[in-house]
Amino acid sequence: MATGLIALLDDVAGIAKIAAASLDDAAGQAAKAGGKAAGVVIDDTAVAPSYVVGFAAERELPIVWKIAVGSLKNKLLFLLPAALALSLLAPWAITPLLMAGGAYLCFEGAEKLYEKLVPHPEGDGSSVGEVIADPHKLEAEKVAGAIRTDLILSAEIMAITLATVADASFVTRATVLAVVGIGITILVYGVVAVIVKADDMGMALARRSSAALAAFGRGLVKAMPAILAGLGAVGTAAMIWVGGGIVLHGMEEYHLTGLPGWVHHTAVAAGEGSPVAHGFVEWAVGAAFAGVFGLVVGGIIVAVLHLIPRKAAAH
Repeated sequence: MATGLIALLDDVAGIAKIAAASLDDAAGQAAKAGGKAAGVVIDDTAVAPSYVVGFAAERELPIVWKIAVGSLKNKLLFLLPAALALSLLAPWAITPLLMAGGAYLCFEGAEKLYEKLVPHPEGDGSSVGEVIADPHKLEAEKVAGAIRTDLILSAEIMAITLATVADASFVTRATVLAVVGIGITILVYGVVAVIVKADDMGMALARRSSAALAAFGRGLVKAMPAILAGLGAVGTAAMIWVGGGIVLHGMEEYHLTGLPGWVHHTAVAAGEGSPVAHGFVEWAVGAAFAGVFGLVVGGIIVAVLHLIPRKAAAH
């Protein structure tokens, strides 16, 4: 799983490099933006397949396509102009907005853990039958919900990208934002399309005359529930460590360097002390501490929004 994460980081960083290939002064910043955004990309990739589960096989790819188009509109029609306007009119707001987005990611991840650990009373389901009776309405609602979720994640991706090219020219900023947005959308929903059709591919392979292919196909079908569950876990972890890392970086921008500096130096020391894979060990230790910090931040927000009001209502 760690290897896949590193590969995805490299892919997203590569997209950003392409965006600034003809603009040497912005290439390094754009690559850094892609790497920072990778955690949000992982979460986006992990979340999206859940919106397709339960639909007929022939509707899966059309639904993914609708969500992908909505994601492109989010990035190019709404978020890109807003990001450029922000960089021109209120560049001082980029860091606090990033920190707010990072705190939101921490909250989302911590809330998912809370919902898994604490049983919630189920609703009476009175409206479920009505929605399911109209599959077109259900599909429209699922797509709309996915696009709303994508808007939040896309906003964080665009803000991270903007923060790393904030000092570049207007044309450079616009080009990098556009190409990174398009590239990440293709990457995310291309992967999502493969994931949601994996069980169908497995079924097709299971009917092959080759015993090896048939066995692989049956294994793929059986493994898909575990794969989807694993993606959900990776998405939750990505929310927490990326959110925590963004907040820590924002603290450095405001010269609150105590905790961020300690995390950085500890990660560097761990990497230098490792006999192999120095860079990976440094990254892993830094991500782990960012994850712990993000879990604390998210846990506090969950407590404020859920636990404290619930206890007050009980009294």
